[in-house]
Amino acid sequence: MPFLIYDLALKASDVASLTGGLGFVQIVDLMRSDVFFDLGYALLWIGIFVAVRTRRLLHGAVVVLFHVTTVLIAVVNTFAHQYYQETGTTLDYGIVAAVIPNLGEVWPILTGGVASSAWAILFGALCYALFGPWLATRATGRWWGWSARHQSTPSGVSFLGPLGLGLLAFGFGWLSLLIGVNPAAASKPFARDPFVNLIVTGAEEARAEEDPVQTVEHPAAHASLAQTSQTQKRNVVLIHLESTRAMATTPYNEDLETMPFLNELAKESLLAERAYTTVPHTSKATTSVNCGVFPHLVTSMTEALPGGIPAPCLAGLLKGQGYKTVFFQSSTKRFENFPGLVNNFGYEEYYPLEAIDTEGFEKTNYFGLEDDVMLKPSERWLREHGNGSFVAEYLLGTGHHHYECLGTRYGQEDFSEDDSINRYLNCMRLQDIFLENLINQYKELGLYEDTIFVIYGDHGEGFGEHGRLGHNDTIYEEGLKVPLIFHAPGLLEKGERVEELSNLTDILPTVLDLLGYEVRDGEYPGYSLLHPLPEDRTLFFSCWFEDQCLANIRGSEKYIHHYGNQADEFFDLSEDPLEQRNLVSEHPKQEMAQRREELLEWRSSVEATYAGHTA
Repeated sequence: MPFLIYDLALKASDVASLTGGLGFVQIVDLMRSDVFFDLGYALLWIGIFVAVRTRRLLHGAVVVLFHVTTVLIAVVNTFAHQYYQETGTTLDYGIVAAVIPNLGEVWPILTGGVASSAWAILFGALCYALFGPWLATRATGRWWGWSARHQSTPSGVSFLGPLGLGLLAFGFGWLSLLIGVNPAAASKPFARDPFVNLIVTGAEEARAEEDPVQTVEHPAAHASLAQTSQTQKRNVVLIHLESTRAMATTPYNEDLETMPFLNELAKESLLAERAYTTVPHTSKATTSVNCGVFPHLVTSMTEALPGGIPAPCLAGLLKGQGYKTVFFQSSTKRFENFPGLVNNFGYEEYYPLEAIDTEGFEKTNYFGLEDDVMLKPSERWLREHGNGSFVAEYLLGTGHHHYECLGTRYGQEDFSEDDSINRYLNCMRLQDIFLENLINQYKELGLYEDTIFVIYGDHGEGFGEHGRLGHNDTIYEEGLKVPLIFHAPGLLEKGERVEELSNLTDILPTVLDLLGYEVRDGEYPGYSLLHPLPEDRTLFFSCWFEDQCLANIRGSEKYIHHYGNQADEFFDLSEDPLEQRNLVSEHPKQEMAQRREELLEWRSSVEATYAGHTA
């Protein structure tokens, strides 16, 4: 009983965190899978115990198995609850399969910020699962004066018999799979019992792996660069703002003074007003930035495997033109398997946190330190290599959860009464300070005038605006719309603005256009932002978690497909930029079906280009 109460209490807590004011029927709908699973689980073990009641050795083995299984389910459900509370995402098999090889990185997400009372409850539940039934039986027996003879079960007595109990358990287990959730309330994975959802999503992934994918060569697979009469060698610096949504920065939100330096820089730069990521996840987004292609639309780190990217990347292309290349990172190299990514991008030198002197620098999240930790190694490298053209990337980490950005040596500001948002916005402020420090370093070393700076957000961040926290499946504007600014002294100083739709794949062709190179023997999907963009352009997006959501934007119309986890959505961003009014029901079903088919075809086409790069 304590296990069942604990299990249902966790789910009730998750349901209570949903926004929108759920009614009684909706709450029951979201809880019934858990109730049916718990009933089926209890009846299953009662039936097993009835079946082995007269066999002492077998009975002992069943007792051990029962406790181990119960502890396992309690642990799974606890971590599923904590993962949902931290990220707003339901734990499924794909997530578990993706994080187990990198448990050291994910453990802080699951454990960070957990109240001591929560750990006490879990510890108590596990202790009860191990010792509670035995202690309770002995205590009750002494209270009632039972003897060993009275405690034994007559051989001819059974409630419905093991078979009947087993059938009942199977029936309740089957009912736990049948989800009739109201799409407006939550997703189907959320409505399932966490342990059931793990099993169901594992089976779905196994079936998906059996379906062969035809390999298609990427159009840019053999791309190379050719110099033109306009070619001029300038340094290229990519500045990666972590978890930075556009509206959290001053250039895109003049009422928010989080990034005043970037705002001043933007006045003398090319700024994309409607810039988007491709997949709201760091490793996937940076693949689009560095390689000008869509990332593999799965949680696995295909892009970090040897030969895992289907087209040449910017650093590799320019290295072939005599450029030196270097990658700096203020976080641990374990984060997102960046050593493999950096190598595939074409960078020759790599300075993650492990290769940097960290003394005196403060922690800003669970896997990295303040971004200023990159300044000294950057200065040393630039002094040694700055006499020739180079490509350098600076991967900032300060914007990442858990937003440990208050009380630093740079002080803090009060941006919001909400603690999480205030900490996040102070992280944006710290990124701005690093940006100013870095630009000043380039000026002091005499490199500023000959450098193209590309400043971009990898993805945004959700704070419950649409019931989603974090970024991985935040497919709404707060998760997808990012800052994108090209600052090139002597080339872009008039405060140009790009009003058309753009995304991170546009960075590679824009940089090459600024340098005056021509792409030969290949074609990348992005566009140079130095020229007018197609008015009918459609942007495509995918959640990091597979089979969770896809989206596209054409003009101001945005369509989101949720794979049946919840109702699909359609928004007019020109009238409803906060995506509050779902217009799906106001459009013909055939039109929505066509938009859905476009998304699925796009996903299949991207999958095909990676099919030969996953081994």
